[in-house]
Amino acid sequence: MNALIPATPRRRRLTVLTGTAVAASLVLAGQPASAAPGGSGSGSGEVNAAFARAAAEYDVPRDLLVAVGYGETHLDDHDGAPSHANGYGVMHLVSNPGHHTLERAARITGERVSALKKDTRANIRGGAAVLRALADDLGLDAAERDRLGAWYPVTARYGGTDGERAGRLYADTVYELLASGIRGHADGGEQVRVTPRKATPRRGTYADADVTGETGETGAQSPDYPPAQWVPASSANYATGRSQSISAVVVHVTQGSYAGTISWFQNPSAEVSAHYVVRSSDGQVTQMVRDGNTAWHARSGNAYSVGIEHEGWVDDPSWFTDAMYRSSAALTRHLADKYGIPKDRAHIVGHNEVPGNDHTDPGPHWNWSYYMELVRGGSGGDTKSFPTWGTDVSIRQAATTNSTRVGSLAGPTTVRVRCQVRGQQVTYQGYTNDAWAYLPDYGGYVSNIFIDVPESWLPGVPAC
Repeated sequence: MNALIPATPRRRRLTVLTGTAVAASLVLAGQPASAAPGGSGSGSGEVNAAFARAAAEYDVPRDLLVAVGYGETHLDDHDGAPSHANGYGVMHLVSNPGHHTLERAARITGERVSALKKDTRANIRGGAAVLRALADDLGLDAAERDRLGAWYPVTARYGGTDGERAGRLYADTVYELLASGIRGHADGGEQVRVTPRKATPRRGTYADADVTGETGETGAQSPDYPPAQWVPASSANYATGRSQSISAVVVHVTQGSYAGTISWFQNPSAEVSAHYVVRSSDGQVTQMVRDGNTAWHARSGNAYSVGIEHEGWVDDPSWFTDAMYRSSAALTRHLADKYGIPKDRAHIVGHNEVPGNDHTDPGPHWNWSYYMELVRGGSGGDTKSFPTWGTDVSIRQAATTNSTRVGSLAGPTTVRVRCQVRGQQVTYQGYTNDAWAYLPDYGGYVSNIFIDVPESWLPGVPAC
């Protein structure tokens, strides 16, 4: 991401399941493997308490508040570092020329701006205050505030998006999270959950958001890459034409959400853009600058490269899903074939590898070997890539906690999983699971509890 402030890699401070902690957490009899029990708001800890208090104080649905935060940051405060759009904290309170939720939160709550940036409790309270203020702006009364679906236009406005299509994209993401449920890990390993909620969104004016391209805001199909949708960036954020032929692809990480990045590239004050943006959850691709034009994404590399932004943060591997890797690799393979770009690491590079850049993306958690295998047309060696959480997590020779420890995961990362088995049942932080994933790169098994996906049995992974 060609943001004004370079990102600094950081790993989440998560708890461990090793040694005596493992032994203490075992459930050896009887219960079937399952996801964590309990409903929304059932978790304990400082972050859960902050969501509950803020929701009650400002009469905002707690689950909506969590879903907005999870959609923005996966509940990671990034140690107070700003996003590409100069947004801060779990709730991504923003201060930029077109959006001022940070300042509005400070006015409403009386919290200092410095606290809203770095203190998670204050930041969550500020996010709730802004959501309530937006609800008041739209005239939601007390009865409507009790109906989750009525908050849809409020959510769209919270994202600070320009245009109804971008607003709908942002709000739809939040409501999809509500429908599927959330299992997030805040700093310290605290679990924050939302049980799946059926809510019919009242889209209002967003129901008619243009998806045909007739208004020029967006089109159903990209002009250069048919699987992608087309949402043009502001013409103030790129240059028409090119001074050099296309000879490279640059891989970026957005340092923000998918919808937020699309909105930022539409903001004429951003002065940055990329050709494509890829969503974490399902690999959806949006093109924003034509291949034949010069996006502003990599300084010295702008003239000769195509820039691909990937939703997420460099210090949090939970964003780097298998769907994202495969979708992005298919796009890069298409570009390489179309423009004669060699499928090697000299021509498919990270933002940090472009001369004259001071950025760190895509960062240490980006799995280059897996990505390049997919770009070259491989299947990933019959593996799928998943993010993990936890620190010093044991990898065992067999699917039991008392078998030989053959390796460990020092912190959150991404791993390749070949297959999975039913093994020793483990309980940890409210989760009970007997599924274990086989990691061919380590020659051993890890409990699926530490694979950072909601499902206890990994989707699309065969049994060993």
